[in-house]
Amino acid sequence: MPLLSLNEICIKLRSGKSIPSVQVSREGLYPVIGGNGLRGYASEYNFDGECAVIGRQGAACGNVRYFSGKCYMTEHAVIAETTHSHNARYLAYLLSMQQLGRLSGQSAQPGISVKMLGMQRFDMPTLEYQRKVVSILGALDDKILVNSRINDHLAEMAMMLFDSECPQANEPNAVLSDVAEITMGQSPSGSSYNENGHGEVFYQGRGEFGSFFPRRHLFTTEPKRMAREGDILVSVRAPVGDLNIAAEDCCIGRGLAAIHSGSNQSFVHYLMRAQKRQLDTFNGDGTVFGSINGKALKELSVYLPSNDGIAHLQSLLEPIDAMIRRNDDEMQALEQLRDALLPKLMSGEIDISRIDLRQLNGHLVES
Repeated sequence: MPLLSLNEICIKLRSGKSIPSVQVSREGLYPVIGGNGLRGYASEYNFDGECAVIGRQGAACGNVRYFSGKCYMTEHAVIAETTHSHNARYLAYLLSMQQLGRLSGQSAQPGISVKMLGMQRFDMPTLEYQRKVVSILGALDDKILVNSRINDHLAEMAMMLFDSECPQANEPNAVLSDVAEITMGQSPSGSSYNENGHGEVFYQGRGEFGSFFPRRHLFTTEPKRMAREGDILVSVRAPVGDLNIAAEDCCIGRGLAAIHSGSNQSFVHYLMRAQKRQLDTFNGDGTVFGSINGKALKELSVYLPSNDGIAHLQSLLEPIDAMIRRNDDEMQALEQLRDALLPKLMSGEIDISRIDLRQLNGHLVES
């Protein structure tokens, strides 16, 4: 296989452009892609095509993902568009294995230069081989995306049900602690952290959040504050208000709080989703780092229906949350399979030379 620099693999290798925050909203025509993925939406785009996207600054430095379509790429994203001799999605898979964060400067705000990226060299197989790898791994990622979109639609349906029977536009008649227990996180000693599965699953903050459930990364042998399976995990440091659901008992660090409500956990899940605008007020204005403390979280004003009304909503919402959980469990299994196959396909350890690409694509379409 020829050893090529990223500059030789790509027809364009460049960073995106900055966009004023006032032009980024929760809804819009085109996604705004930063170094760590979706930032929001905008009314204009500055990219149209397919590419590998590399995070170039901050905590997302070195992250890699594939994108296809129209979007606004920010200055924190490096756009790698391949020549016709290479496949952009294959390049994204290849780069995701390279630990590109190691190229960042050793400063308080790590960053990777486009020039440094362009000098990196990689073994590149034939375009046919690249397409075969993408057909296999891409099928898994496409199914993961389908499940993710189904979960988004399920959550939207659940939110409409909640809003119809428990509108938070009504005059508040309670505070959050009237319906839930709040546990503020506390970080254990850094020396207790490990990635080997020793101790309790540990989530420091929203960095491990997925769409609905966090992804395991760290463990701790000295847990301080615990969340129970099913608890709502809330980011209490900027950005305040991001939510996930604990898929298992876990230790939570100072960036999170756990919201527990016993038999009404699904009701509280969507009650917390409905507080997004109120929680946004605790985010900083650019000069102050946003956060919310335990007292303010417990005293968050909410509207609650009668106990029978809460029970009725719980009966409607709980099956929807169960479907979301099943879909996410399948997504995690597919992610694990993809991650296990990725290095074996890239190294040639798994022989796919005799795979008929047309036949493979036909089977994928039928399935």
